[in-house]
Amino acid sequence: MVLSLIIAISVLVSIVFAMVNGNLQSLVAAWTQGAGEAVSLCIALCGIICLWSAVIELMRQSGLAEKLSKLLRPVLGRIFPTAAKDRETMEALSQNVSANLLGLGNAATPAGIRAATLMQKLSGQSHASNELCLLVVMNTASIQLLPTTVAALRTSLGAFAPYDILPAVWLTSAASVSAGIFAAKLFEKLSSP
Repeated sequence: MVLSLIIAISVLVSIVFAMVNGNLQSLVAAWTQGAGEAVSLCIALCGIICLWSAVIELMRQSGLAEKLSKLLRPVLGRIFPTAAKDRETMEALSQNVSANLLGLGNAATPAGIRAATLMQKLSGQSHASNELCLLVVMNTASIQLLPTTVAALRTSLGAFAPYDILPAVWLTSAASVSAGIFAAKLFEKLSSP
């Protein structure tokens, strides 16, 4: 509701300023151009998201996701001890973490939703458990080793070296995940009786 109000106000303000300055025709041209570019960008990203979603599904059907789950189980088991008790939940968590490591945030979403649903069932609580909150924090921060979506976007916009951002991505994603996990664990301790 608030975001809709902010957008409506900004559109109205831009129309008023364009009318006052005599640039209404330029504003309409910019809107049309921006809409066309948005559609082109969505089409470019759609193919990439479909490709990586298919790769994630192939990983699941081929058993690679289960092997990856076993590989990630020691780390994820320490972070999510309740979820580690259920194989299906750990598989969904592993898929989600794997997709995030590959920079496939949109492809990670279905696995994240599945993991969150399974974690909610495991907790047996009517509200979000601490582990579920931690999963949301980790998904929001999203540590990435290979930012494929951003690289594809940069390629579609003409970047000659789309992966030259890797050191910055590694540093910022590691810092954001670390800060998120620290904050989640801190609030978990502060909220426990």
